[in-house]
Amino acid sequence: MTASERRKLEEELTQLRSVEMPALAERIREARDLGDLSENFDYQDSKRQQGFISGRMKDIEALLDRATVIAEAVAGSGVVGLGSVVTVRDLDYDEELIFTLVGSSGNVTSSEHISVSSPVGVALMGSKIGDKIAVATPGGKTTFEILNVQ
Repeated sequence: MTASERRKLEEELTQLRSVEMPALAERIREARDLGDLSENFDYQDSKRQQGFISGRMKDIEALLDRATVIAEAVAGSGVVGLGSVVTVRDLDYDEELIFTLVGSSGNVTSSEHISVSSPVGVALMGSKIGDKIAVATPGGKTTFEILNVQ
């Protein structure tokens, strides 16, 4: 992940720990003071939210524990790195594709976003314009030529 992705996760974790969880604890205390908990929607909802937030905190902590910070691509360097927008030609199908390299925890929201930990992402990292790379994909071996790096 990038340093900025790490920072965002750390900020979210801090927000959850210092704001969200204490507010939920107070809400649970107030709901508990109302009496019968079996039919108290606010209590049940607060406990459900508390479980969700606790799970999210554990997920973030696990991500941060095993994450490696990767330097983002330097604009204009011509070298593929994290955050690069790479135009390639699939030499097997003679088609042009554009990929944006995102971190492992980044949002891979479409086929244009490629995780740096995916087979294609690993092969692209460090490549330069004109390089030809072979990648073992689920559909078989594919060869790309790097046309442009932004």
